[in-house]
Amino acid sequence: MVSRVRIDQNKASLVQSLIFSHDNPEGVFDTYADVMAFAAAVGKKYDYRLPLETIAQEPNPISYDIFISRGYDLLVDVLTIMTMGNLDFLSDENSSQERRITLFEQYANGGLSYLQEQLTGAIDYQERLLLLLDKERHTPKVSQEFDLSRFL
Repeated sequence: MVSRVRIDQNKASLVQSLIFSHDNPEGVFDTYADVMAFAAAVGKKYDYRLPLETIAQEPNPISYDIFISRGYDLLVDVLTIMTMGNLDFLSDENSSQERRITLFEQYANGGLSYLQEQLTGAIDYQERLLLLLDKERHTPKVSQEFDLSRFL
């Protein structure tokens, strides 16, 4: 069975609006996996996890293989280690992978909630996200924070 990363229905329109396409030149990210990885990093940064309430049908749940091909499986593993404090959840067992994906989904959902709040009223999401990242980059570092500067 192929694992999938799900998106909460109340964040689906935000996720879709962040994708760059011919119809949406204001979009910032190339794929839904990119959006979810960024959102999960934001969620971890602010230690904000939200369980999914209703699963979106559009966009469809994303195959975990896409996350692996883009190197985001490492992010999933790091989030798991940082949250659980041990390596027990990194086994290859299906149930262990599902728990890691659920944790990732919760951080992504929390991050999307934060981004939804920050992007309210913004006309240009790209500019607003760059301002948020720039602000983060120039904020003094506190130990144990999740560093978003790698996305610059």
